[in-house]
Amino acid sequence: MLAHSNPTRRLTYDDFLLFPEGDGLRHEIIAGEHYVTASPNLHHQDLVGRLHLTIGSFVEDRPERGRVYLSPCDVVFSFHDIVEPDLVFVASDQFDILTDKNIQGTPALVVEILSPSTRKRDREIKRQLYDRAGVREYWLVDPAAKAVTIHRRASDGSFPPIAILTANATDTLDTPLLPDWSLPLTRLFR
Repeated sequence: MLAHSNPTRRLTYDDFLLFPEGDGLRHEIIAGEHYVTASPNLHHQDLVGRLHLTIGSFVEDRPERGRVYLSPCDVVFSFHDIVEPDLVFVASDQFDILTDKNIQGTPALVVEILSPSTRKRDREIKRQLYDRAGVREYWLVDPAAKAVTIHRRASDGSFPPIAILTANATDTLDTPLLPDWSLPLTRLFR
């Protein structure tokens, strides 16, 4: 659902701070437009929970690698771009973007779990935002296809999809952002 209070006015971080807390909805502003998403379903929560547990446990034993955050966690890319990704990894060279309230800047890794209501936004609008902002890696987890699409920053600055991994092919998810970490997709999508 897309909500506009005034279609000629771009919303800002100040407007974001006025959105109600605890209403069970995810409020985001992308390019000054307000997007509202209902609470995720339990399957969505299972998937993001498994990712958080595995990456979180890995990072807990290796705090020098970075930190992982689970939604709701505000990521403020700009005054007109504030999102709540499902999962965010901030690498150790980015700790200066962490504040007491939120992440103010570009995290290394952003993860979104696709749902029928967010699929198009995650694949298009958010991917474009993450590309513009300089995210190093973006995972689109597709529960219906039991697949993960990985976009990774290339040396030329582009942000192409570099792999589509599937549980059916018994692929394993890994990333150069977290050397020695991996997760078989059969375990993620069990």
